[in-house]
Amino acid sequence: MAHIVTFTRSTPDTAAKVWVAESGAVTWGDVATVVNPWDEYSLEETIAQAKAARGRSTALAIGGALHDDALKHSIALGINSAIRIEEPGADAGDSLVWTALAAGAINKLGDVDLAIFGKESVDVGSDQHMYQVARSLGWSMLSLVSKIIELDFATRSIKVERTVEAGKDIVTARLPAVLSVLKDINEPRYPNFLGIRKAAKAKIPVWSAADLGIELPAAATTALSYSNPPARDISTEIIAGADAAEKAALLASHLLAEKVL
Repeated sequence: MAHIVTFTRSTPDTAAKVWVAESGAVTWGDVATVVNPWDEYSLEETIAQAKAARGRSTALAIGGALHDDALKHSIALGINSAIRIEEPGADAGDSLVWTALAAGAINKLGDVDLAIFGKESVDVGSDQHMYQVARSLGWSMLSLVSKIIELDFATRSIKVERTVEAGKDIVTARLPAVLSVLKDINEPRYPNFLGIRKAAKAKIPVWSAADLGIELPAAATTALSYSNPPARDISTEIIAGADAAEKAALLASHLLAEKVL
């Protein structure tokens, strides 16, 4: 039976104000978290492809209990099962540590054919972890996928369309594979009432590094401190003039004086 996994996480709402508190920790106050927006598309594609193959789907999240909300949202949408991976004291913000936990979880599941990621994580603005997962597993990596053209679990092959700066690429690869998908690939669904009830009752299992049977690498990066950006002194001026031409000329002179142009 085909098995597709996807990774998700809870992030601050993109409209939330994020700042560094007096404690030195990054915070967004009482604003509720949301599912990483790019994950809406990877979740939808995972559900659709698993259903088409009459297979099953699993959502994975790396980190603390904060991410349980994203996992329950995944179940509400139609993902079959969800697991959170957390190693107390480990720096999951380091991509090598994150990758070791992610690849360890996939290996523990044992029968995964395809891992689907959203384009990136908005809270850290990075996508390197998915490439590292593919390399760690020794799987094919297909990035920027805008369409899955063919997915054949019997012949262990996949054909996709990639959207790149120069246009479109059509690429084939062998399974198992890692994909990152773009928002053009589908239209995400909304959870229905039965899905929400199922998610509310769900107990999210938590796996540690010991459960995965792995030893984590030393973190290659360390965050020394965080600080708020300096306050900006902003003033606003309304350009007045008899007509559009005069206003444009005045605006241009102001921009030249400020050495913007």
